[in-house]
Amino acid sequence: MERPKMTHAWFTGSGLPLKSRRRLQRRAWHVLAVAIAAWVAWGDESSWASCAPGGVTVAVDIGHSPAASGATSARGRPEYAFNLELATRVRDQLAASGLAAFLVRTASGEAPDLFARTQIAAARGADLFLSIHHDSVQPRYLERGQLDGAAARFSRYARGYSLFISHKNPATEASLAVAQGIGRALADWGLEPSLHHAEPIPGENRPLLDAALGIYDFADLIVLKTAAMPAVLFEAGVIVHPEEEVRLRDPFRQDTMAEAIARGILASCPPLPVGR
Repeated sequence: MERPKMTHAWFTGSGLPLKSRRRLQRRAWHVLAVAIAAWVAWGDESSWASCAPGGVTVAVDIGHSPAASGATSARGRPEYAFNLELATRVRDQLAASGLAAFLVRTASGEAPDLFARTQIAAARGADLFLSIHHDSVQPRYLERGQLDGAAARFSRYARGYSLFISHKNPATEASLAVAQGIGRALADWGLEPSLHHAEPIPGENRPLLDAALGIYDFADLIVLKTAAMPAVLFEAGVIVHPEEEVRLRDPFRQDTMAEAIARGILASCPPLPVGR
């Protein structure tokens, strides 16, 4: 699918109801103001020298693989398909923002195993490891029913994004700074986090580090704790939620999240241990 261009029609929200159009315009103006401030700050060598174009390399990990595809959406689409789409857009947006970025793959272009992912990132000189995922809920919250005339298994229990870091990562503070930057940028677009991973039940009960930004500590997540560089895992949204699944497949929503991720990384760039 062709990536939508950020045209005047995109900015004004033409084709949307008046109320939605005005809401989109307010958010777009706010994001534009934040972006202008970031570009002004770019000229301050004392705080932005490490974020000069090409000065930071981001390894973008496509969560799961075709063989082990992760969660299944409300309409039966594998999580890996969502992850691949968004990770590709994130990589492209990072490159457009002046940062070096690559998708984490083997030399033959395949999805590596979990331990190899951070090794590949280190071998290619990554300063940040970013893993892209889409979320689900615990089985107790899934129900069976009909969606679009077909049998489906879904849940409306939770929706929203989540950000994870690991305190076992050697660059915990920098990882948290990046997660906070991304969370604030997502909030600029009016996106809200999910707090369901903090629920004290089996399979969840993750320490919540920042409720406003949806940041958790997932200590033993392999790609976070084995990374030699700051590492963040981003759950873009809950694909078993029928309405959220539709939103997450929308190219505009994907570009919105990619823009927020790139802007959040730039905002947190000085703490990154660049040039290790």
